[in-house]
Amino acid sequence: MKMLKDPEHQVAGHMAKDGRLGPLVDGEGRFFKPFQSNGRGENEAKFYDSFSSNNNVPDHIRGYFPVYHGTQVVEASNGSGKLPHIVLVDVVYGYSNPSGMDVKIGSRTWYPGVSEQYFNQCLKNDRETTSVSLGFRHAGFKIFDHQESRFWIVEYKVVHGYKVDDATLVLRKFVSSNSLADSIPDCAFASEVYGGSNGILAQLLELKAWFETQTLYHFSSCSVYMFYENESILMKGGGGARAQVKLVDFTHVLDGNGVVDHNFLGGLSSFIKFIQDILES
Repeated sequence: MKMLKDPEHQVAGHMAKDGRLGPLVDGEGRFFKPFQSNGRGENEAKFYDSFSSNNNVPDHIRGYFPVYHGTQVVEASNGSGKLPHIVLVDVVYGYSNPSGMDVKIGSRTWYPGVSEQYFNQCLKNDRETTSVSLGFRHAGFKIFDHQESRFWIVEYKVVHGYKVDDATLVLRKFVSSNSLADSIPDCAFASEVYGGSNGILAQLLELKAWFETQTLYHFSSCSVYMFYENESILMKGGGGARAQVKLVDFTHVLDGNGVVDHNFLGGLSSFIKFIQDILES
């Protein structure tokens, strides 16, 4: 097996650096996510097993979830020995400088039956961020600034403090060609990335249509991860933006029990409205 290394383009979640446990990639298109503690890793693996074999999930929806390759025990990123990892397709494999954004969906990230401590922690985070007010919050992003030839990354603490105006601004900067240090984003890539028949908006609307009827699962504390390559828009014949939407983070998925997941659907609908407003303006 190839030597595993830290992912270059991770935008949120537990990062494998400074001796911390985080995901790894093999450089050949596989992504290794270590089992999270307190049973969360087992829960996520159980979800992937269930989802992979569930014939009630339409084929066109499966494409919005990372392809699952089972679990594997490999050497952990923090040097603590061999640990079980969920093995997924590395969704940004083949992209050189992808701009990526992780957006946690839902106005609440807690769910029935959690401990009081977890409930209080989630409630605090939801109220301090835009989760309660908007139905979603930014968890992290890396935007490639081709003017400066480097990535624009904002510390998690700063992102955590974003208000409504910040949420709009960063969604505009995500699709801009001018330097990200400029206060007014030009949104030059908006129509190519957000718009069009294969753009992010079309993909989000397809997901929304499924969430309006699906009662199989309730996705608590789950994220929309969207990414594209802005350099390939600028290069003639570069193949376009290759904008994609994936759902990620399934440590807290519950059985839907025949009920629509209104928390996720509401947050997704709100997020879609923000994307539509940017395209219309």
